[in-house]
Amino acid sequence: MQVSFSTKSIYGLGRLGSDPDSVLDRNAYGITVDAESFYSRNALEGYGVTAFDAGGARERCRKLLRDCARHGVSISAMRMPRLRWDTKRTDLRELLLQIGTEGIDACAGAGCGNLVIQPLFSGIPRALLWQENHRYYAALGRKARQAGVRILLENQCGHVNGHLVRGVCADAAVAAEWIDTLNEELEAEVFGFCLDTQACSLCRQDMGEMAAYLGEKVKAVLVRECDGVHEACRLPFTGINAAGYDMDWSGLVRGLRKSAFDGILIMDASDTLRGFSHLFRPQVYTLIRSVADYLQWQIGMERCIRESAARVLFGAGKMCRQYMAHYAENYPPLFLCDNDPSRWGTKVCGVEVRPPEALRDLPEEVVVMICNTFYEETAAQLKALGVKKIGAFSDECLP
Repeated sequence: MQVSFSTKSIYGLGRLGSDPDSVLDRNAYGITVDAESFYSRNALEGYGVTAFDAGGARERCRKLLRDCARHGVSISAMRMPRLRWDTKRTDLRELLLQIGTEGIDACAGAGCGNLVIQPLFSGIPRALLWQENHRYYAALGRKARQAGVRILLENQCGHVNGHLVRGVCADAAVAAEWIDTLNEELEAEVFGFCLDTQACSLCRQDMGEMAAYLGEKVKAVLVRECDGVHEACRLPFTGINAAGYDMDWSGLVRGLRKSAFDGILIMDASDTLRGFSHLFRPQVYTLIRSVADYLQWQIGMERCIRESAARVLFGAGKMCRQYMAHYAENYPPLFLCDNDPSRWGTKVCGVEVRPPEALRDLPEEVVVMICNTFYEETAAQLKALGVKKIGAFSDECLP
């Protein structure tokens, strides 16, 4: 699993080349190049009507790609220009096809394997949505297959009489059918899915259920919070939501766990950053990284449990009992450990508790899952005991 910063969440892109580590750790995080960082959100709406320096925007994007290559910052994905959900433009399909083709070339040139391209929807009757998108994506898919680039469809909101409703690819079953059909025709896995958490929220969809249904087709998740009423790109867990509506981040974690998600978490907190002075933004970047690390850990926790040859639990308290209740049947621990001498020799849920010294002779392939909230302190203790594989259990997002 990879964490990626949307370029919308990086202010001062022109300075990225001189100081990339001020935003992200090049060894741990990548970048998702979002066209809205270089083209205004209304650029397509005003195409052919208002003047716009498209050449200058392209050059700013090329400069960013060169800076990233020079500093070893990986490009995780690109996201092409998009039409507004309430657009009135119905005459831009050929332009969108051209833009998509250029995006495939840009991805291939930057060594990026994922390109998010919005489905067609404007001015298309519901009965013809698949027909028009099939023609559109099939043309792009043939070029993408040759270039070694994967195209990601993205769930959309529709706009009816001033209200946002479920739009194209918001139905997981339909999106899955489109992807399967296109891949079968191209005889390769050219298409996948990017799950937009904001679109799920605005359409009142269970994003965890959608992620679980689409399963391995989900190659990226665009992580951004809104209030369930208005479009926004905020950092998870920071929103003050309307009418008591909260985004179910725990549900998303559970849904992605079910499919053993191993794709890209694209962090877009541009609206959160916009509210802070540039003097505070370095601290906000640290917070974004911490939230991303938390989501990555929570989603990948079951993979750690499942893929280990055997496991021992460190901590014999409440969190240990939660593990035993939810995971012990399929992934039983060899034994438990605890620092409290009064627990040694007793049993918790039928499993013996031993002192930490019992870990000194532990085979390297056995993972020790920390089952308490003192993660850093316990990890340091385990390393001192010679433990090679260390995992961390959490009971915040239980099945």
